[in-house]
Amino acid sequence: MAAIRDAVARVRAVLPAEEAVFRGDRTAREVVLLNLFVAIQECIDLASHWLADEGWDVPSAYRDLFSALAEHGVISTELADRMGAAAGLRDLVAHRYGSMDWQRVHEIASGEIDGLLAFAEEIARGVAAGPEG
Repeated sequence: MAAIRDAVARVRAVLPAEEAVFRGDRTAREVVLLNLFVAIQECIDLASHWLADEGWDVPSAYRDLFSALAEHGVISTELADRMGAAAGLRDLVAHRYGSMDWQRVHEIASGEIDGLLAFAEEIARGVAAGPEG
């Protein structure tokens, strides 16, 4: 969970407030995109491990990992939807870097990134509560 917090902090440290500045700053774009990727991948790994540790089915699609956690009451449906969208961004970064929508990346990095922290916090609460909830 520290890796998620660290990656989000790094995004916030380098993200220009204005989308046009972000679009024109290759270094900022690369740092933001890499750290978004790292944070999202860490969330995916946490979701996968949680499901496996509980003995529940582990879906093969990243988006479905979060839906499965919601079905089991580990996270809210709203957060599962947000995390599923983040998983979609992760796939875009991994497979189509050259065709990124930088305006959308800026929007995600400016506000929607809070969903990654919310996920880490909900998982941390679940870990602290133990198997009995």
